Amino acid sequence: MMKDMPFDFKVLTLNCWGIRYLSKLCSKRYKCISQKLGDASHDVALLEEVWSEKDYMKLKKKLASYYPYSHYFRSGVIGSGLCVFSKHPIIDTLLYQYTLNGYPFMLHHGDWFGGKSVGLVVLNISGIIVNAYITHAPVVDVQANHKMLHAEYSREKDAYHPHRILQAWELGQFVRHTSQMADIVLLGGDLNMHPDDLGNRLLRSLTGLRDSFIEAESYEGPQGGCTLIPQNSFTSKHEFYSFPQGIRIDYILFKGSDKYSINCRALQTTQAADGREFPISDHEAVSATLQIQQGTIQCLLSGAENGAIDVLNEARTELRVGLHVATGHQRGAGRLFGLSIALVLLSVAVVLCGVMSKAFSFILGAEILTEEGLPIVVLCLLGLGASLTALVAATAYLLFTTEIKALRGAEDEMRRQTHTLQHAVINNKGHAII
Repeated sequence: MMKDMPFDFKVLTLNCWGIRYLSKLCSKRYKCISQKLGDASHDVALLEEVWSEKDYMKLKKKLASYYPYSHYFRSGVIGSGLCVFSKHPIIDTLLYQYTLNGYPFMLHHGDWFGGKSVGLVVLNISGIIVNAYITHAPVVDVQANHKMLHAEYSREKDAYHPHRILQAWELGQFVRHTSQMADIVLLGGDLNMHPDDLGNRLLRSLTGLRDSFIEAESYEGPQGGCTLIPQNSFTSKHEFYSFPQGIRIDYILFKGSDKYSINCRALQTTQAADGREFPISDHEAVSATLQIQQGTIQCLLSGAENGAIDVLNEARTELRVGLHVATGHQRGAGRLFGLSIALVLLSVAVVLCGVMSKAFSFILGAEILTEEGLPIVVLCLLGLGASLTALVAATAYLLFTTEIKALRGAEDEMRRQTHTLQHAVINNKGHAII
């Protein structure tokens, strides 16, 4: 493969919905997924929600002849669910776990236990260095908000919105700072964000990544590039309350460098079963054919700094809202902890007083069991319940304290970046005047 000749580079991303014993037809769908990956000639496949390492090992064994290089990212309690299969040598890997990953008490989401992350694999393609990133953002509580991922959705009902903004910021910073030596940059995965969502706009403004659906010369698939569609038998129909045609939340983003330019020649998205007995997942697979050639990256449009400043200011506002909510939760947990400790101390004091009042009686044991037994047992149980409540409150207090520090830190970083961009705008205007 000559570096000075244009060549195609095919990328696939798919949320496999691979929760063992819970996802429908999980084993059968993995067989279909391995068959699809084997039949298609992709250079790299980015898979999310491969929660079981055993399933990854099965895929690795079946796909060894097609993709001799692969990597599984381990994170959190149950794993990140992220893995990469490649035809080209993987020369380096890196995993960054997001600072905030939802809440542990939202068990049905599992984001906190999964340790949502961004994984990086560095590929060497005949001397061309490609940084391929894969990620999976936390879900939106659609039961609380039927408008799911729309830019106008009710922020106060989406508990994860500040987390998603923070993750978009961390993802953008991670990509920006680790891709400086790369010739080509790719990002694929389930972002759980609408194309016009703030987090998506923040990510693109930070990194300069381009959306393959927007850039594609040709497209084949559901209308609007939707990757969650009502025709898929595995999707929940209430997710499409405000989006009857579907939702686009899975992406392939890319950009070139000062040595190589990259464009999207074609984009394909699967359509539910696609003639099979059942779909391969509740998400649709996205496949992009990218063309890489020598040449400089396209210049940024004039006024890009102003657009980035506006997005950063909007993101800072959302983080402040999340900070206000988290501070309220922290104070509530602190008050609950204080009340619980007071109740524990009160219960202990009453029990000790009762015992001490009988200390000089020769029939102490009998009297406690017959006359005072029930009150003492009730007080002990009350004290035990208060102790457990205090433990839960203390854990919640620490959890919200961590959230507050993360949101404050991100807001500080955004403020500094905003000032840097503002100075750049002023300097550009000065040069223009000269």
